[in-house]
Amino acid sequence: MNSDVRIALIIPALDEELALATVLDELPRSLFAQVIVVDNGSRDATAAVACGRGAQLVSEPRRGYGRACLAGLAALDGAADIVVFMDADASDVPAEAQQLLEPILADEADLVIGSRLGRAAPAALGWHQRWGNRLVVGLIRLLFGFRYTDLGPFRAIRRTSLAELALRDTNFGWTAEMQVKAVRRGLRVREVPVSYRPRLGRSKISGTVGGSLRAGIKILWTVLRLRLAS
Repeated sequence: MNSDVRIALIIPALDEELALATVLDELPRSLFAQVIVVDNGSRDATAAVACGRGAQLVSEPRRGYGRACLAGLAALDGAADIVVFMDADASDVPAEAQQLLEPILADEADLVIGSRLGRAAPAALGWHQRWGNRLVVGLIRLLFGFRYTDLGPFRAIRRTSLAELALRDTNFGWTAEMQVKAVRRGLRVREVPVSYRPRLGRSKISGTVGGSLRAGIKILWTVLRLRLAS
């Protein structure tokens, strides 16, 4: 690892006290110059767990995944070069952050998406999540000509590239907006295979068909809106 490259980690979290403890305990701390946990309005001890395990706590009480990510970006150290995003539910394997970073550090990519295709545990993704994911990446390929396999939240991106993308979505469309805008801006995009485990605790969105449907509609609208705006 180039010691001159500063890597920051942003973990949006909502009522994830149990899972977040596991994530932070498994984290390869030497990899990151800054670890930010964004408490997105939790009613449990998420904030206390983050502080107790040495993470920088940012509070964003207004709900929304994209809004939490934007709050984390606003708190970045001025010297951060690369930003990694990871969920707080322990479904991602923190040690695999190194695999996301390698193409960027080798100057082969600007954005790296962790693709769960083929490596997700059988119980980690419901049928509705798998179907919805295929639908969205298929639409991106049809409308923008780029073949993604996943919209996985575990990802790494150059900070300068993030500034170019000017992301604005405040909820479920955040990941799709990033991936579509990356294609439109001509960023070098790579996918690398990552593991995906059953989450710890109860899912607020993807664990139910209704929640997944609402999220899916917003994600599809985000892709269509970006196409109409081009």
